Amino acid sequence: MKLITITIALSLWLFATIYAHAQETNHDTQTAIEQLTELKEKIIQEEKEALKRDVENILVRLENEAITGAKAETLKQEAAEKHALNIENRLAIIDNKVALLKRNGNVENDEDNGMIIRIGSSGKDGKNDKVLFIGPKNKERKYDRRTISDLVFAFGLNNVITEGESLQDSDFKVAGSRFAELGWAWKTRVFKNTNWIRVKYGVSFQFNSLKPTDNRFYVDTGEQTELQNYPLNLDKSKFRMDNLVVPIHFEFGPSKKNEYDDYFRYSTENKITVGLGGYAGINLGTRQKLKFEEDGEDQKLKLKADYNTNKFIYGLSGYIGWQGVALYAKYDLNAIFKNNPVEQRNISLGLRFDVE
Repeated sequence: MKLITITIALSLWLFATIYAHAQETNHDTQTAIEQLTELKEKIIQEEKEALKRDVENILVRLENEAITGAKAETLKQEAAEKHALNIENRLAIIDNKVALLKRNGNVENDEDNGMIIRIGSSGKDGKNDKVLFIGPKNKERKYDRRTISDLVFAFGLNNVITEGESLQDSDFKVAGSRFAELGWAWKTRVFKNTNWIRVKYGVSFQFNSLKPTDNRFYVDTGEQTELQNYPLNLDKSKFRMDNLVVPIHFEFGPSKKNEYDDYFRYSTENKITVGLGGYAGINLGTRQKLKFEEDGEDQKLKLKADYNTNKFIYGLSGYIGWQGVALYAKYDLNAIFKNNPVEQRNISLGLRFDVE
């Protein structure tokens, strides 16, 4: 239940973050409209000053007798007409961009402020770009973007491989023991002209929980950590390890190259992806949760201790997926406990979601 609560809390946090980001985007959109409106006054002033300079140059030519008075009047009239049309056309561009921004939340402003705001996919095919992009001044779309990032979320069944035993003889409930993982990952194309292999790396929180069978719980005896019978009937016994790890995978699989006028992107949409690699990190904490009834009242114990667990975590992992959903497996190469005569290693199998 604790694992489910954490998962729900993390999901709510994610949705709250997205909502806050959307609210911030609305504010940025309004700011963009205000900046564009202010830019209209700047354009008018620029063209007036440019006209003033043109007229001054014409008068200098007239004083130097380089042109006649009639020619000077003609040139001044032409300059006035030119800058009036400049004002009209440049203001029309701003008005169109304001209308586009109000309607779609999408504007690319190539005036002096160089502001770029995109809400919704900015790719011409509606894919391969972030849902939200607020770019710095004068930032142009990268012709080739070799690194992308995404949110990683995984959950599923968890258990233990015990030396000399099979999973059928496990000391832990198969359906009751679960894991969850939440992290952020970057994916970089290895070769310049092909996307066949990528390196995926990042940081993740792992929550591995085990539910012992036969009314047992873990006890640190000082020499080792072992499962013992609890003196009362347990309604629940759960042992959980929280880890912070850095996963690294080599990701293989075909992709499609989408080429446009000023950029190109590789897409793995509708393609099978395979990732092979591992992870290393630290154990942040270990705890147990026991629920039982005593003297007719429900009791709950939350025990946090070292339990003689290994602090350095490392293992192998892999996934095979399609459309951002993958079958995911991971296996700790380190033993759970440091001094136990029989080594036990954590193993997990579940679903993984990579959300760009």
